[in-house]
Amino acid sequence: MTNSALIAQRKKTNWLAIVAVTSAIAVYFLIIFGSHVRVTDSGMGCPDWPLCKGSLNPNQGFHAFMEQTHRYLAGIVTILVALTILIAYRTKARIAAIRPAVITGVTVLIQVVLGAVTVFDGNGAPTVAAHLLAGLSLLAGATITAVAVLISRVEIAGPRLAPVGWIAISGAGILYLTGSLVINAEAEKACASFPLCPSGQPARFVALHLIHRSMVVIAGLALIAFALHAWEKWSNIKGARALAATIVLLLVATATLGILSALHKAPAHLQDLHLAGAAAVLAISTALASLGWLSGADSTSEKVSVN
Repeated sequence: MTNSALIAQRKKTNWLAIVAVTSAIAVYFLIIFGSHVRVTDSGMGCPDWPLCKGSLNPNQGFHAFMEQTHRYLAGIVTILVALTILIAYRTKARIAAIRPAVITGVTVLIQVVLGAVTVFDGNGAPTVAAHLLAGLSLLAGATITAVAVLISRVEIAGPRLAPVGWIAISGAGILYLTGSLVINAEAEKACASFPLCPSGQPARFVALHLIHRSMVVIAGLALIAFALHAWEKWSNIKGARALAATIVLLLVATATLGILSALHKAPAHLQDLHLAGAAAVLAISTALASLGWLSGADSTSEKVSVN
């Protein structure tokens, strides 16, 4: 390949990286803002869709503003995800990024449809849960795409990632899901103690809290094990140790925020910070697993770098 061709290829990769990383960051903030919409009980701030009270103007009261702003953010994310697909497909700058980019695009469309259905259903529990699951899939997909753009995939035979990685990212997703279900059930204030809940609270609310707290222990141990595995086994992979350390720090910070939120009867600002931390744990653990998978970190086979 000539120097001019190498320069052109590098420019394509740089543009793709900018758009893909921006898309992943935007998805993260969309998830966080969506959580804030739930925390502030603004989910039905706009009783219709796609307009808000028959208008594009979000300035129709606090709850309407929150809900319509969330929709506008979703629109921006949709555009960024579509651009990532377009650039990845047209330039072929990172072949490994095309499939996750397309899957993320499909997930965006599903998320949009579920958002509309959730409004028409009056924020019913099943549609809210489905909307949340799609949101988590969207965050994971955008993160994987961004990492696949930044890291070259190596060609190997056999397993690319140890089971501890798959278990850890699954645990991170379930952990975020169980925490969000507590909020969706409006059970945040029902367990103002730690580690157990006080007596006299509705049994279903207590059950949600205890399930979530149990998942904190199980998923937390899995994530720490994964971080230690990456720290010890992947020291030759650039960025692996930094991501592994970040996971542990985020776990400690997020768990601390969760305890403080419970003891202070779930004030909105602590809930927001707690959910932001949980989403960051999911994103960073997914990024670390993607880095390991693309690099074939847990394989003993001979590795050949491919685009």
